[in-house]
Amino acid sequence: QLQLVESGGGSVQPGGSLKLSCAASGANFGNYAIGWFRQAPGKQREGVACIGDRNTRTNYGDPVRGRFTISRDNATNTVYLQMSRVNPDDAAIYTCAAMDWTTFFVSQRDFRLNPANYPHWGQGTRVTVSS
Repeated sequence: QLQLVESGGGSVQPGGSLKLSCAASGANFGNYAIGWFRQAPGKQREGVACIGDRNTRTNYGDPVRGRFTISRDNATNTVYLQMSRVNPDDAAIYTCAAMDWTTFFVSQRDFRLNPANYPHWGQGTRVTVSS
């Protein structure tokens, strides 16, 4: 059973940076694509970024494109989300999730960023933005 554990959340000032980690265990990490999702109070969960088996297959949500970078280290079974130029709208609970790699490979961006398509989830880490 794949398990996902997020870390790295906390408070960041507007314009600042923060790096989140998603550590996987319990299954073959290379068989899964990983997505980062976020949910702010009163809002629906939205797709932030996702990555396939290699760092070349990535997709980003419109609000974060150009500011956030997703990457993975298959040697340590970890996926990262580097957040830069953070703004107050980025405050949310960030959660990583996993999808079977073969499903990810044949799908398009909107499918990959839809949280309903991910069966495995972590518990989330909170990001607050304040000066």
